[in-house]
This record gives sequence, structure tokens and C-alpha cells, in this order.
Amino acid sequence: MDNLKGQLLLASPALFDPNFRRTVVLVTEHTEEGAAGLVLNRRSDTAVVEAVPVYVGGPVQQEAVLCLAEFDDPDDAAIIVLDHVGFVPGDGDFGLIAGGTRRARVFAGYAGWGPGQLESELEASSWIVEEAERVDLFAEPDTDLWSSIMRGKGGIYRVVAMMPDDPSVN
Repeated sequence: MDNLKGQLLLASPALFDPNFRRTVVLVTEHTEEGAAGLVLNRRSDTAVVEAVPVYVGGPVQQEAVLCLAEFDDPDDAAIIVLDHVGFVPGDGDFGLIAGGTRRARVFAGYAGWGPGQLESELEASSWIVEEAERVDLFAEPDTDLWSSIMRGKGGIYRVVAMMPDDPSVN
């Protein structure tokens, strides 16, 4: 299995786990020890301040706060995930960091997989892999990111994109 760091995982219609139903996950780490990622399209009802919405990054450690940003200089990131996108250092000067970032999003928690777990889920067709560089990782909050990416893949995925959240109401 190739390293999926920097790739997107789109929940397949067969994935009914409520933590991941119709989610788009950015894989932020993928090694033999396991994998981690952020759910990009689950906005929570909580905000850090009025202007900063918080997204549910996944079901693991939801008390942990992570900030994903697009950096002018990728060397300013704590960890780079893709091109100029990475995590804001927790110990940095946020005033300086804000001046060197184009866009940012705050997440509570993350998605995580133990050794071999993600590979097993991929073999079971629970996830559809998409290159993240083709997608706006910081899409507007009201964008249905999952459906948008599925439509963009074309073919049968265009039909899948029109599926309702609950297929039994189809």
C-alpha cells in the first residue's frame, strides 16, 4: 500500500459508521504504525470565537485542538501535509503565524487508525481515495464537500454524489 499522506479519503456509500458517513478525510500521517487524518466537512456547533468555527476532525481525542493552515512559507508549519498545507505550531507566536498564512481551519479531534486498520478498510471498499491537490481543502462551510468531490470524479461517482444521506429514503 502506498503512503496516503496528503491524500483524501471519501467515505464510500457502504460505510455506515456515523463518525464517518459521507465524510472527506485528509490523511495527515500514514506509516506502518498506523494512520491519522482530519475530517474536513463536519462543522460543529461550537466556535472558538464568533468568527472562528470549529470542525469535528474525527472521533479521537475530541478535546484536542488542531489548526490546519495554508502557509506562505511551508517551513513555518509544524508538520506539512501537502504542498503549503500543514499544522500550525502549538508553541508559536500566533500573531506572526497569522501573518504568514493564507487560510486556516480549527479542528477538535482527529481520525485515527491502528496498524493495518486503514489498509483493511481500503480493501473492504470503505474509502475512495482522491488526490487532495485537486480539492479546496478550505471550502466554504455550506459546501457539500463530499458530494462536490464525488461529482468531480465523474462516471458512477456523479450518481453516488446524488444519493441521500439515508439511502432508505431514496
